[in-house]
Amino acid sequence: MDQADRRLLNALQRNAQLTAEKLGELLNLSPSQAGRRRQRLESEGVVTSYVARLDPAKLDLGVQAFVQVQMAGHSPKEAKAFQRLLDHQPEVIGAWTLTGEADYLLRVYCRDLAALNRLVHEVLLPEPSVARVHSQIVMAEAKADSPLPT
Repeated sequence: MDQADRRLLNALQRNAQLTAEKLGELLNLSPSQAGRRRQRLESEGVVTSYVARLDPAKLDLGVQAFVQVQMAGHSPKEAKAFQRLLDHQPEVIGAWTLTGEADYLLRVYCRDLAALNRLVHEVLLPEPSVARVHSQIVMAEAKADSPLPT
């Protein structure tokens, strides 16, 4: 990956709708060269998808929270059951396995505190493999999700 590839990736992270013509202008390349570079980076799996970022407030999602989950056990069966549970919860928009006391960190968006309470008390805690849940409500977003460093 050369410097032009890195500049192309940086530009795409800021605006995924850039045309080959616009990318060529930004990179001082012909549109066909810029387009081929983009296609190569997509085929190599460097660019994995293109998405639209939505405004949670305009979708009536007033509560963002991070939820730490400590598992009761760590068998593959329990992990798969918990993964299936997460897959069916649209409020959970991100999930990571961690080192330390918590086994999972979930990023969730809910309409209100009552919806967050339902997620914790009616979905997560009743799961037999879950031992403990600790939630932290986001008060303000100091820095929005940013592009990856290239």
